[in-house]
Parts: sequence; structure tokens; C-alpha cells
Amino acid sequence: MNNNRTNTPVTVIGLGRMGQALAGAFLKAGHPTTVWNRTASKADQLVAGGARLAPTVGDALKEGSLTVICVTDYEAMRELLGTSDIALDGTMLINLTSGDSAQARETAQWAERLGAQYLDGAIMAIPPAIGTAEAVILHSGPQSDFEAHKSTLEALGTVAYLGADHGLASLYDVAGLAMMWSVLNAWLQGTALLRTAGVDAATYAPFAQQIAAGVAEWLPGYAEQIDSGSFPAEVSALETEVRSMAHLIEESEAVGVNAELPKLIKAMADRSIAAGHGGEQYPVLIEEFGKPRND
Repeated sequence: MNNNRTNTPVTVIGLGRMGQALAGAFLKAGHPTTVWNRTASKADQLVAGGARLAPTVGDALKEGSLTVICVTDYEAMRELLGTSDIALDGTMLINLTSGDSAQARETAQWAERLGAQYLDGAIMAIPPAIGTAEAVILHSGPQSDFEAHKSTLEALGTVAYLGADHGLASLYDVAGLAMMWSVLNAWLQGTALLRTAGVDAATYAPFAQQIAAGVAEWLPGYAEQIDSGSFPAEVSALETEVRSMAHLIEESEAVGVNAELPKLIKAMADRSIAAGHGGEQYPVLIEEFGKPRND
């Protein structure tokens, strides 16, 4: 079957909020869509929109040229698909269930043993964004499998292929979460400080956006330093930065704002300086982020 046609039949297993959004996007794009969920009533709206509700998981797998699965976790996925009455041989599985990179790699090996083709994925979007360009869907695994089904997967949003390592989608997912929470926590720290002077969050937000966008511009240059392993202080040395960190801690404590976050940042910088990196630029802290703490 030509998988580049817009009428490629698909199967979606798992109809939580995200699974329903995935199935809905396939339907909207014109793909014959078969769905299955433990609680069949969750398929009612999709069935009303033209989806077929399969009576069993095995039946659902037979209907699609590819099967997208989005359930609670990897254990639930393997429990659903690993029973003796389900034939995975020749099935194209695209797993959009959240998990870690080790689980992704183990599940790829498990699927291969059962004769299935397997791509692991991560959804960088909330359910209402699925089916729009704002929804970024990451995929990792054999490139030939991705390319064969790319046009079908594009019904879900902007698809990206990361590489043959099945664990990459999960790693990119958590790396993105690290960015998201770090930016939000930094903004909350600043907001808490300014509130002590009567400045509300809405007033500070545009200024914070400008700072965040400016810092983002530094990333490509800093990445070159990390990849080369050389950190010349072209802008500012870490030993200079640490004085500003101390000022942030002092200001937070003086106005009664939680200082745990800036103290953590300074502790890492202090360790780096103690290791002899005070004259290098901020990205040298990758050495601290790249090793575990034992305490």
C-alpha cells in the first residue's frame, strides 16, 4: 500500500485526552481511523465523527497500515500488546506513550522480537494543539520507517526525525521539560522579587520575555564552546558571574523571598570555580550538569 496517500488507514490505541486528539486529527485529515480503548465509551465522539471502534486490540491492529499507541506508560503498552492472541508480526507501531529513553530502547527490542516495526515518539504539545503546526511530534528509530509514514504522521502536527537511536525522542522530551521548567522558575523568582515592591506579574512579564529571548540568542555560540570543550571568557568569566549570583541571593533573603533556586545555581558555580574554571565562561558549568551528585 502507498503510505503517502492521505487515505492511509490508521489505528489509534488509547483514548485519553491525547489519544482522542490524535484520532481526531487523523479523521480530520481524511484517514480511515480505527480506535480501541479499555473504556469503549471514550470512543463515542470519534465514532460519531466517522471512526470505527474495534472490539479488541488485535482487531484494531489489523485495520491500520500503522498503529499509534498512546497509553499510561510503557508497561501498560506491553501488557496490551504482549498477549499470546495478538500478532504483531509485520505491524508498524508508533509509540507516543511517555517514558524514559531506557524504556524506549527496551521496547524497541521487544517489538523487534515480536516481528513489529517500531518508532518511538514524544508529543511536545497539549491535546488542543494536535493537528496544527504548533504541535511538534518527535520520532526516533529507523529512518526508513519514519520516511515511509511521514506524510500520514503529518496529520498530527509538525513531525521531526531525530535519529536511529530509539531513546532520542524521550531524551529530547525531558530536555525540553528542563528548559520549560527552568525558564518558568526563573520568571517566578523574578516575579516574587518584584512583587515585594508592588510590581505585578503582568507588568514584569514583557521585560522577562525580552530577557529570555536575549539569552536564547546566546545558545548557538555557547553550544560551540561545549562541543569544542573550550570555554574562553569572551563575555564574562564565571568568577564574575558568581558575584552576581551572590547578589541575587542576598536580595532575595533581604526582601523575604525564597532563595533556594539561586543558592543551587551558585553552589554549582562554586564547585566549578573550586575545580579551577573561574576564568572560563558560563557554559563550562556543563561539567557540573554532566555528572551526578552523590548527596
